[in-house]
Amino acid sequence: MRLRLADRRYTLPFRMPVRTAHGVWAEREGVIVRLMDDEGRAGYGEAAPIPWFGTETRDEVEAALAALGEWVTEEQLASVPERLGCLRFALAGAVTELRRTAEVRKTGGPESREAGLPEYLPVAALLPAGRAVLAAIAPKAEQGFRTFKWKVGVGDPADELALLDDVIAGLPAGAKLRLDANGAWEARQACRWLERAVDRPVEFIEQPCFAGAAQGAASVRRAEDVLRGLAEDYPTPIALDESLVGAEDIDRWLASGWRGVLVVKPALLGDPAPVLARLAAAKADVVFSSALETAVGARAALRAAFSWRVEKPRALGFGVWPLFQDNGCDGLFAAPFFRVEEVERLNPEAVWNALT
Repeated sequence: MRLRLADRRYTLPFRMPVRTAHGVWAEREGVIVRLMDDEGRAGYGEAAPIPWFGTETRDEVEAALAALGEWVTEEQLASVPERLGCLRFALAGAVTELRRTAEVRKTGGPESREAGLPEYLPVAALLPAGRAVLAAIAPKAEQGFRTFKWKVGVGDPADELALLDDVIAGLPAGAKLRLDANGAWEARQACRWLERAVDRPVEFIEQPCFAGAAQGAASVRRAEDVLRGLAEDYPTPIALDESLVGAEDIDRWLASGWRGVLVVKPALLGDPAPVLARLAAAKADVVFSSALETAVGARAALRAAFSWRVEKPRALGFGVWPLFQDNGCDGLFAAPFFRVEEVERLNPEAVWNALT
Protein backbone atom coordinates (compact mmCIF):
# COMPACT_ATOMS: atom_id res chain seq x y z
CA MET A 1 0.00 0.00 0.00
CA ARG A 2 1.27 3.44 -0.91
CA LEU A 3 1.14 6.23 1.65
CA ARG A 4 1.17 9.96 1.07
CA LEU A 5 4.04 11.67 2.89
CA ALA A 6 4.05 15.34 3.89
CA ASP A 7 6.18 17.32 6.33
CA ARG A 8 6.29 20.69 8.08
CA ARG A 9 9.37 22.16 9.69
CA TYR A 10 9.18 24.16 12.89
CA THR A 11 11.23 26.60 14.92
CA LEU A 12 9.68 27.08 18.36
CA PRO A 13 11.17 29.50 20.91
CA PHE A 14 11.34 28.16 24.46
CA ARG A 15 9.38 30.01 27.15
CA MET A 16 12.70 30.37 28.96
CA PRO A 17 16.12 29.54 27.50
CA VAL A 18 17.42 26.16 28.64
CA ARG A 19 20.80 26.38 30.39
CA THR A 20 23.07 23.34 30.29
CA ALA A 21 26.80 22.68 30.35
CA HIS A 22 26.64 22.84 26.55
CA GLY A 23 25.44 26.46 26.64
CA VAL A 24 22.14 28.28 26.35
CA TRP A 25 19.47 26.74 24.14
CA ALA A 26 16.84 29.29 23.03
CA GLU A 27 14.63 27.47 20.51
CA ARG A 28 13.70 24.02 19.26
CA GLU A 29 13.97 23.03 15.63
CA GLY A 30 12.49 19.95 14.03
CA VAL A 31 10.14 18.47 11.46
CA ILE A 32 6.64 17.00 11.82
CA VAL A 33 5.75 14.30 9.30
CA ARG A 34 2.32 13.06 8.25
CA LEU A 35 1.46 9.81 6.50
CA MET A 36 -2.01 9.35 4.97
CA ASP A 37 -3.49 6.14 3.58
CA ASP A 38 -6.00 5.78 0.77
CA GLU A 39 -8.90 5.97 3.22
CA GLY A 40 -7.85 9.37 4.55
CA ARG A 41 -6.46 8.12 7.85
CA ALA A 42 -3.43 10.06 9.11
CA GLY A 43 -0.48 9.25 11.30
CA TYR A 44 1.95 11.83 12.64
CA GLY A 45 5.55 11.63 13.78
CA GLU A 46 8.28 14.02 14.83
CA ALA A 47 11.95 14.30 13.99
CA ALA A 48 13.51 16.44 16.74
CA PRO A 49 17.26 16.26 16.09
CA ILE A 50 19.89 17.65 18.46
CA PRO A 51 22.98 18.09 16.25
CA TRP A 52 25.28 19.16 19.08
CA PHE A 53 24.23 15.96 20.87
CA GLY A 54 25.40 13.94 17.88
CA THR A 55 22.21 13.41 15.83
CA GLU A 56 21.56 14.35 12.24
CA THR A 57 20.61 17.96 11.42
CA ARG A 58 17.20 19.27 10.43
CA ASP A 59 18.55 19.94 6.92
CA GLU A 60 19.53 16.27 6.65
CA VAL A 61 16.05 15.25 7.76
CA GLU A 62 14.44 17.45 5.14
CA ALA A 63 16.81 16.24 2.41
CA ALA A 64 15.96 12.61 3.18
CA LEU A 65 12.23 13.37 3.13
CA ALA A 66 12.58 15.11 -0.23
CA ALA A 67 14.42 12.06 -1.59
CA LEU A 68 11.58 9.78 -0.46
CA GLY A 69 9.04 11.82 -2.42
CA GLU A 70 5.31 12.31 -1.97
CA TRP A 71 4.24 8.66 -2.29
CA VAL A 72 6.00 5.96 -0.29
CA THR A 73 5.70 2.39 0.88
CA GLU A 74 6.52 1.06 4.33
CA GLU A 75 9.48 -0.74 2.78
CA GLN A 76 10.90 2.57 1.55
CA LEU A 77 10.42 4.12 4.99
CA ALA A 78 12.26 1.21 6.62
CA SER A 79 15.20 1.78 4.26
CA VAL A 80 16.02 5.23 5.68
CA PRO A 81 19.64 5.02 6.93
CA GLU A 82 20.22 4.14 10.59
CA ARG A 83 22.28 7.32 11.08
CA LEU A 84 19.07 9.33 10.62
CA GLY A 85 17.69 8.06 13.93
CA CYS A 86 15.40 11.03 14.60
CA LEU A 87 13.78 10.75 11.18
CA ARG A 88 13.37 6.98 11.57
CA PHE A 89 11.64 7.65 14.91
CA ALA A 90 9.26 10.09 13.20
CA LEU A 91 8.39 7.69 10.41
CA ALA A 92 7.99 4.71 12.74
CA GLY A 93 5.70 6.79 14.95
CA ALA A 94 3.55 7.85 12.00
CA VAL A 95 3.23 4.26 10.75
CA THR A 96 2.32 3.04 14.25
CA GLU A 97 -0.30 5.78 14.52
CA LEU A 98 -1.85 4.71 11.22
CA ARG A 99 -2.02 1.09 12.34
CA ARG A 100 -3.59 2.06 15.67
CA THR A 101 -6.18 4.20 13.92
CA ALA A 102 -7.05 1.39 11.51
CA GLU A 103 -7.40 -1.07 14.41
CA VAL A 104 -9.69 1.28 16.34
CA ARG A 105 -11.92 1.73 13.29
CA LYS A 106 -11.97 -2.02 12.74
CA THR A 107 -12.91 -2.94 16.32
CA GLY A 108 -15.07 0.10 17.00
CA GLY A 109 -13.47 0.74 20.38
CA PRO A 110 -10.26 1.90 22.05
CA GLU A 111 -7.10 -0.16 21.62
CA SER A 112 -6.64 -2.68 24.42
CA ARG A 113 -3.46 -2.65 26.53
CA GLU A 114 -1.43 -5.69 27.42
CA ALA A 115 -1.87 -6.97 30.95
CA GLY A 116 0.85 -5.98 33.36
CA LEU A 117 1.79 -2.68 31.72
CA PRO A 118 1.73 0.40 33.98
CA GLU A 119 -1.26 2.72 33.99
CA TYR A 120 0.75 5.59 35.48
CA LEU A 121 4.42 6.44 35.96
CA PRO A 122 6.25 8.83 38.33
CA VAL A 123 7.93 11.93 36.91
CA ALA A 124 11.05 13.76 38.07
CA ALA A 125 10.86 17.49 38.74
CA LEU A 126 13.40 19.52 36.77
CA LEU A 127 15.25 22.07 38.92
CA PRO A 128 17.10 25.11 37.56
CA ALA A 129 20.86 25.53 37.61
CA GLY A 130 22.66 27.68 40.18
CA ARG A 131 21.21 29.27 43.33
CA ALA A 132 17.76 29.49 41.73
CA VAL A 133 17.42 25.83 42.67
CA LEU A 134 16.83 26.69 46.33
CA ALA A 135 13.62 28.60 45.67
CA ALA A 136 12.34 26.03 43.19
CA ILE A 137 12.26 22.97 45.46
CA ALA A 138 9.39 23.81 47.81
CA PRO A 139 6.77 24.53 45.10
CA LYS A 140 7.65 21.28 43.36
CA ALA A 141 7.48 19.36 46.63
CA GLU A 142 4.05 20.85 47.37
CA GLN A 143 2.83 19.59 43.99
CA GLY A 144 3.80 16.06 45.07
CA PHE A 145 7.11 15.45 43.31
CA ARG A 146 9.48 13.09 45.12
CA THR A 147 12.26 12.78 42.54
CA PHE A 148 14.20 15.92 41.62
CA LYS A 149 16.76 16.55 38.89
CA TRP A 150 19.25 19.38 39.37
CA LYS A 151 21.28 20.71 36.45
CA VAL A 152 24.91 21.06 37.57
CA GLY A 153 28.09 21.60 35.59
CA VAL A 154 26.79 25.02 34.53
CA GLY A 155 28.61 27.26 37.04
CA ASP A 156 31.80 26.95 39.05
CA PRO A 157 31.99 23.31 40.28
CA ALA A 158 33.11 24.36 43.78
CA ASP A 159 30.22 26.82 44.14
CA GLU A 160 27.73 24.22 42.98
CA LEU A 161 29.16 21.58 45.30
CA ALA A 162 28.83 24.00 48.21
CA LEU A 163 25.09 24.23 47.42
CA LEU A 164 24.51 20.49 47.48
CA ASP A 165 23.71 20.11 51.16
CA ASP A 166 21.35 23.11 51.05
CA VAL A 167 19.55 21.53 48.12
CA ILE A 168 19.26 18.22 49.95
CA ALA A 169 18.03 19.98 53.10
CA GLY A 170 15.20 21.48 51.06
CA LEU A 171 13.95 18.13 49.77
CA PRO A 172 10.87 16.50 51.31
CA ALA A 173 11.35 13.38 53.40
CA GLY A 174 12.15 10.31 51.33
CA ALA A 175 12.91 12.28 48.17
CA LYS A 176 15.68 11.42 45.71
CA LEU A 177 17.98 13.83 43.89
CA ARG A 178 19.48 13.32 40.45
CA LEU A 179 22.55 15.36 39.52
CA ASP A 180 22.92 16.04 35.80
CA ALA A 181 26.34 17.37 34.79
CA ASN A 182 25.87 17.05 31.00
CA GLY A 183 29.46 15.82 30.74
CA ALA A 184 30.94 19.06 32.09
CA TRP A 185 33.41 17.69 34.66
CA GLU A 186 36.91 16.41 34.56
CA ALA A 187 37.63 13.17 36.40
CA ARG A 188 38.83 14.89 39.61
CA GLN A 189 35.71 17.04 39.80
CA ALA A 190 33.51 14.01 39.25
CA CYS A 191 35.31 12.19 42.08
CA ARG A 192 34.63 15.08 44.48
CA TRP A 193 30.93 14.96 43.71
CA LEU A 194 30.78 11.18 44.02
CA GLU A 195 32.59 11.32 47.35
CA ARG A 196 30.11 13.92 48.60
CA ALA A 197 27.15 11.90 47.30
CA VAL A 198 27.94 8.90 49.52
CA ASP A 199 25.31 8.52 52.28
CA ARG A 200 23.22 11.29 50.73
CA PRO A 201 19.91 10.75 48.88
CA VAL A 202 21.49 11.03 45.43
CA GLU A 203 19.76 8.58 43.09
CA PHE A 204 22.49 8.84 40.45
CA ILE A 205 24.90 11.26 38.80
CA GLU A 206 24.12 11.70 35.13
CA GLN A 207 26.95 11.93 32.60
CA PRO A 208 29.68 13.37 34.84
CA CYS A 209 32.28 13.24 32.02
CA PHE A 210 32.01 13.17 28.26
CA ALA A 211 33.97 13.55 25.02
CA GLY A 212 32.18 13.73 21.68
CA ALA A 213 33.26 12.35 18.33
CA ALA A 214 34.46 15.80 17.25
CA GLN A 215 37.15 15.59 19.96
CA GLY A 216 38.65 12.49 18.39
CA ALA A 217 38.50 8.75 19.01
CA ALA A 218 41.28 8.82 21.62
CA SER A 219 39.42 11.41 23.72
CA VAL A 220 36.21 9.41 23.48
CA ARG A 221 37.97 6.25 24.69
CA ARG A 222 39.56 8.10 27.62
CA ALA A 223 36.25 9.62 28.69
CA GLU A 224 34.51 6.25 28.50
CA ASP A 225 37.28 4.62 30.51
CA VAL A 226 36.82 7.32 33.16
CA LEU A 227 33.08 6.63 33.30
CA ARG A 228 33.66 2.90 33.76
CA GLY A 229 36.21 3.58 36.48
CA LEU A 230 33.88 5.93 38.34
CA ALA A 231 31.08 3.38 38.15
CA GLU A 232 33.35 0.75 39.71
CA ASP A 233 34.91 2.96 42.38
CA TYR A 234 31.87 4.65 43.95
CA PRO A 235 28.55 3.33 45.27
CA THR A 236 26.42 6.12 43.75
CA PRO A 237 25.27 4.96 40.30
CA ILE A 238 26.45 6.68 37.14
CA ALA A 239 23.91 7.33 34.37
CA LEU A 240 24.80 7.69 30.70
CA ASP A 241 23.02 10.33 28.63
CA GLU A 242 25.23 12.16 26.11
CA SER A 243 27.05 8.87 25.60
CA LEU A 244 23.83 7.42 24.13
CA VAL A 245 23.12 9.30 20.92
CA GLY A 246 21.36 6.43 19.21
CA ALA A 247 20.64 2.72 19.11
CA GLU A 248 24.20 1.80 18.16
CA ASP A 249 25.56 3.48 21.30
CA ILE A 250 23.10 1.61 23.49
CA ASP A 251 24.12 -1.69 21.90
CA ARG A 252 27.81 -0.88 22.36
CA TRP A 253 27.47 -0.03 26.05
CA LEU A 254 25.34 -3.13 26.68
CA ALA A 255 27.95 -5.27 24.93
CA SER A 256 30.67 -3.74 27.13
CA GLY A 257 28.85 -4.96 30.25
CA TRP A 258 27.70 -1.55 31.53
CA ARG A 259 25.52 -2.07 34.60
CA GLY A 260 24.86 1.55 35.47
CA VAL A 261 21.80 3.55 34.48
CA LEU A 262 20.96 4.27 30.83
CA VAL A 263 19.06 7.49 30.08
CA VAL A 264 17.05 6.55 27.02
CA LYS A 265 15.61 9.27 24.77
CA PRO A 266 13.21 7.35 22.50
CA ALA A 267 13.12 10.26 20.04
CA LEU A 268 16.76 9.57 19.09
CA LEU A 269 16.51 5.79 18.66
CA GLY A 270 14.82 5.25 15.31
CA ASP A 271 12.10 2.64 15.84
CA PRO A 272 12.20 2.24 19.64
CA ALA A 273 10.57 -1.22 19.79
CA PRO A 274 13.58 -3.39 18.86
CA VAL A 275 15.90 -1.25 21.00
CA LEU A 276 13.63 -1.68 24.01
CA ALA A 277 13.52 -5.43 23.39
CA ARG A 278 17.32 -5.58 23.55
CA LEU A 279 17.38 -3.45 26.71
CA ALA A 280 14.79 -5.72 28.33
CA ALA A 281 16.77 -8.84 27.40
CA ALA A 282 19.83 -7.29 29.07
CA LYS A 283 17.75 -6.38 32.17
CA ALA A 284 19.04 -2.82 31.74
CA ASP A 285 18.44 -0.10 34.32
CA VAL A 286 16.58 2.49 32.24
CA VAL A 287 15.33 6.04 32.71
CA PHE A 288 13.12 7.33 29.90
CA SER A 289 13.78 10.96 29.05
CA SER A 290 12.49 13.74 26.82
CA ALA A 291 14.46 15.24 23.94
CA LEU A 292 12.43 18.47 24.41
CA GLU A 293 10.07 17.51 21.62
CA THR A 294 6.56 18.74 20.87
CA ALA A 295 3.37 16.86 21.73
CA VAL A 296 3.80 14.79 18.56
CA GLY A 297 7.11 13.25 19.57
CA ALA A 298 6.12 13.26 23.23
CA ARG A 299 3.20 10.92 22.64
CA ALA A 300 5.36 8.41 20.77
CA ALA A 301 8.19 8.65 23.31
CA LEU A 302 5.87 8.27 26.30
CA ARG A 303 4.16 5.32 24.65
CA ALA A 304 7.57 3.66 24.58
CA ALA A 305 8.01 4.40 28.29
CA PHE A 306 4.59 2.94 29.11
CA SER A 307 5.49 -0.25 27.23
CA TRP A 308 8.46 -0.92 29.57
CA ARG A 309 7.89 -3.78 32.01
CA VAL A 310 9.71 -3.37 35.31
CA GLU A 311 8.59 -3.83 38.90
CA LYS A 312 9.78 -0.43 40.15
CA PRO A 313 10.24 2.00 37.25
CA ARG A 314 12.47 5.00 37.77
CA ALA A 315 10.81 8.40 37.50
CA LEU A 316 10.48 9.70 33.95
CA GLY A 317 12.67 12.53 32.71
CA PHE A 318 9.69 14.15 31.00
CA GLY A 319 8.87 16.92 33.47
CA VAL A 320 9.83 19.60 30.94
CA TRP A 321 6.52 21.11 29.81
CA PRO A 322 5.24 23.85 29.52
CA LEU A 323 8.29 24.40 27.37
CA PHE A 324 7.39 26.53 24.36
CA GLN A 325 6.07 30.06 23.97
CA ASP A 326 3.29 28.45 21.92
CA ASN A 327 1.94 26.10 24.55
CA GLY A 328 -0.35 24.45 22.00
CA CYS A 329 2.73 22.47 20.94
CA ASP A 330 3.59 21.26 24.47
CA GLY A 331 3.39 17.73 25.75
CA LEU A 332 1.92 16.87 29.16
CA PHE A 333 2.47 19.64 31.69
CA ALA A 334 4.85 18.56 34.44
CA ALA A 335 3.13 16.60 37.21
CA PRO A 336 4.28 14.06 39.80
CA PHE A 337 2.68 11.27 37.73
CA PHE A 338 1.65 10.79 34.10
CA ARG A 339 -1.24 8.50 33.27
CA VAL A 340 -1.44 6.51 30.08
CA GLU A 341 -4.84 7.97 29.19
CA GLU A 342 -3.32 11.46 29.37
CA VAL A 343 -0.67 10.41 26.88
CA GLU A 344 -3.34 9.14 24.49
CA ARG A 345 -5.20 12.47 24.69
CA LEU A 346 -2.24 14.38 23.25
CA ASN A 347 -3.30 15.67 19.82
CA PRO A 348 -0.65 15.50 17.07
CA GLU A 349 -3.07 16.86 14.47
CA ALA A 350 -3.44 20.06 16.49
CA VAL A 351 0.32 20.61 16.36
CA TRP A 352 0.35 19.92 12.62
CA ASN A 353 -2.43 22.45 12.05
CA ALA A 354 -0.70 25.03 14.26
CA LEU A 355 2.34 24.89 11.97
CA THR A 356 0.47 25.95 8.81
